[in-house]
Amino acid sequence: MNWDQVEGKWKQAAGKVKEKWGKLTDDDLQMISGKRDQLIGKIQERYGVAKEDAARQVDEFSHTYGADETTTREKARTVGGH
Repeated sequence: MNWDQVEGKWKQAAGKVKEKWGKLTDDDLQMISGKRDQLIGKIQERYGVAKEDAARQVDEFSHTYGADETTTREKARTVGGH
């Protein structure tokens, strides 16, 4: 999934973001509002990592988030028999 899709589904994605980066507050997530650069900045700030490392983590998350969502839909289809 590309970041535009994550941003478009931010309310759903924010829960997964909080699971992955637990040091981010609800206020952080609201302020970030799906903006990739702001998420990277907050990860740098809260975790003390380099910008490149934070960007890599965010990119990995966006790819994983899309894969998790697809897998969930496929499982639901299989269980539902459709």
